[in-house]
Amino acid sequence: MIAFPNAKVNIGLNVLSKRPDGYHNIETLFYPVLLQDALEITLMRPLDPAQIRKRIEAGFMVQSEEIFSNRPQRRRREEISCCSLEMTGNTFPFHAADNLVVKAYLMLLEDFDLPSIDIRLYKHIPSSAGLGGGSSDGAFMISLLNRRFNLRMRDSMMMKYAARLGSDCPFFILNVPSLAAGRGEILTPISLSLRGYNILLVKPDISVSTARAYSEVTPCTPQIPLAEAIKRPVSEWRDCVFNDFESGVFKRYPLLAEIKERLYKLGAEYASMSGSGSTIFGLFRTPLKNEAELFPDMFVCQREMA
Repeated sequence: MIAFPNAKVNIGLNVLSKRPDGYHNIETLFYPVLLQDALEITLMRPLDPAQIRKRIEAGFMVQSEEIFSNRPQRRRREEISCCSLEMTGNTFPFHAADNLVVKAYLMLLEDFDLPSIDIRLYKHIPSSAGLGGGSSDGAFMISLLNRRFNLRMRDSMMMKYAARLGSDCPFFILNVPSLAAGRGEILTPISLSLRGYNILLVKPDISVSTARAYSEVTPCTPQIPLAEAIKRPVSEWRDCVFNDFESGVFKRYPLLAEIKERLYKLGAEYASMSGSGSTIFGLFRTPLKNEAELFPDMFVCQREMA
């Protein structure tokens, strides 16, 4: 069974306050973008112990006994379940146990009887981009396992599991334009539609530390709440819909500010950094031609908005 996890952009991001638990309360608008990975799960073919050990040592496989060795009371199966991960596409060195699709499988394995599976993940969404690629993969994995093995979870239950993977993971269960509060996990779907716009995503070879981005923001309440600001025409968002991370991040990476300004010069009605970066996006009424040539040596993707 296969699924196609999509990206998202943050339209506006206000850091409101720091919480006692060390996280921050924010308000932002998550909007889905049709830039997609491909995620496939199949039943694992039988492997002998030597093959399993070799794949575990290489970092491509995880066994449930490693995860539940200290929590035997949580296990419901006598046999050991495994999952392997194969990643291709726009990828990077990885260890299976660190990937959110594997974490999603192991998390559900605590509460459901799941067989051993092979996971194949083709990455198109760039990492460290502010596009939610890893979070989307993890959330879609929960949904995929739910459908494939008839776990009978409703969206509300899947969202609770997704929140354990990451603050923005629950959004990808709903996958509709939503105002997000709290850490980003409290979602309110809204009727905003950007149909008729094209989005241009531009990501240079820059990775931004989210922790550092937060450290450079002074939390405050915006003059215009985001829920009110986004009711204005898109052409007015430039003056009322802001990303609080931009100030600090742009000081460290002036190229990102230059990309944003160039998007406006190319005719964007609105341009912003997504999340803590490093992707800058612009909303256009008319698609750009030869967009990759406009931003050489960068990840560039143009999509119609739904």
